[in-house]
Amino acid sequence: MKITKSELKEFLDSKVEQYNTLEFIDSDPVQIPHRFRIKEDQEIAGFLTAIIAWGNRKSIINNANKMMDLIGNSPYDFVMNHSESNLEKLDGFVHRTFNSIDLSYFIKSLKNIYSKHSGLENVISKNVTKGSTQIAISEFKKVFFELENHPKRTMKHISDPIKGSAAKRINMWLRWNCRKDTCGVDLGIWSSISPSVLSCPLDVHSGNVARKLGLLKRKQNDAKALLELDTSLRKLDPSDPVKYDFALFGLGVFEGF
Repeated sequence: MKITKSELKEFLDSKVEQYNTLEFIDSDPVQIPHRFRIKEDQEIAGFLTAIIAWGNRKSIINNANKMMDLIGNSPYDFVMNHSESNLEKLDGFVHRTFNSIDLSYFIKSLKNIYSKHSGLENVISKNVTKGSTQIAISEFKKVFFELENHPKRTMKHISDPIKGSAAKRINMWLRWNCRKDTCGVDLGIWSSISPSVLSCPLDVHSGNVARKLGLLKRKQNDAKALLELDTSLRKLDPSDPVKYDFALFGLGVFEGF
């Protein structure tokens, strides 16, 4: 029996309602930026957390908390006022392939972004085009690695949609920052980017569920698949398509759909 579009929307809307709740925060990396109150602290904590958000979620949360401890639980202050000796204290940090070499460069680059480019929101928002954030993410990567002598190994930790990546972690971070969430999961601290142009964080779980529901046909989880999924989700809710990330992720991770 083929499900109609209205039935699919009703089903997914009910799943959004089920999972887009404060209880969701308890087991999700979004809890890390929620620890802070200042916008710059939230966006930096969220960015660093999102960048290591692959693998076991408990491990992601544990290591994100370690990162926050290493930067004195004051992300913006550490970024803007760190010394070389402060960076040496990061030695030994590791999450999978992301290590202290990468983290040290990230701190330096973030300082450059706040000092020379008016902050993270400005770098992303000025390149949002054609109802999409994907070119903006690609341009953000160029700015992020504009410092001379950046470690080549570190570049792999920021994905480039123009080179075919679904950029799951950056898209998740943008969801946290831009989505005006009445339920309090997403932070909604950026007002310059409309939630309507956001892309769904596409990973194994959301991709598999999307395929089973007929929202996605492409087999790889890449930039082309993301465009296909975005197109499907925007038909269901043009103003807030990425709210369905809660439904797809919840169905995949918590229900084994």
